[in-house]
Amino acid sequence: MTRRGRLWGLLALTAVLLSGCGIRSTEVPTDFGAAPTRVGCSLSGANGVEARAAGEFGVQVFLVCTSQLVTVDRTVTVPRDRTSDRVGVAQELLAQLARPLTAKEKQAGYTTDVGSGTKVSGPRDGDPADALRLNTPPDDLSPYALAQIVCTFANSKVTTDGEDHVALGGPGDDPLRAYECSDAVKARPGTAPAPAQTVG
Repeated sequence: MTRRGRLWGLLALTAVLLSGCGIRSTEVPTDFGAAPTRVGCSLSGANGVEARAAGEFGVQVFLVCTSQLVTVDRTVTVPRDRTSDRVGVAQELLAQLARPLTAKEKQAGYTTDVGSGTKVSGPRDGDPADALRLNTPPDDLSPYALAQIVCTFANSKVTTDGEDHVALGGPGDDPLRAYECSDAVKARPGTAPAPAQTVG
């Protein structure tokens, strides 16, 4: 074989080897170890309270992730004769907002501003039937905590009696306000206050 022929043969072989060792793109960041697992903030699909076996119900609560409100699926146990009890469901939802985060939720970057001491009860004398009262005036809560509570309650048709707002107040004579979970609140809960109108 001539020198030119050997040269062309070597070039052809090199091209074949390179084509077989190409690097293809991947959606997972890679290193020389195992591919890291990343759980992103994502919205869940279902709304409200869904029946499950043995008195367990799937609910959604709003946690904070990347400075936004994001729904997270949780499971609560509610006696079947109380599934239409608005105050009882609100108490369960609030307890879910205040409970410690799971390891998976922490890894994904979720946080909650709702403290374990925050409680909710039904209307006092003279309040509308759909009113809910916290043991802390809503104005005293952090913007994130108030947004979490408002959007979690508004997302539950049982809690709001099918309305798109939440009649919420604090203890005693604290005025009731109808709070709305707007898109702006979900996107910027720390800076966009929940729209509210005084009730009554």
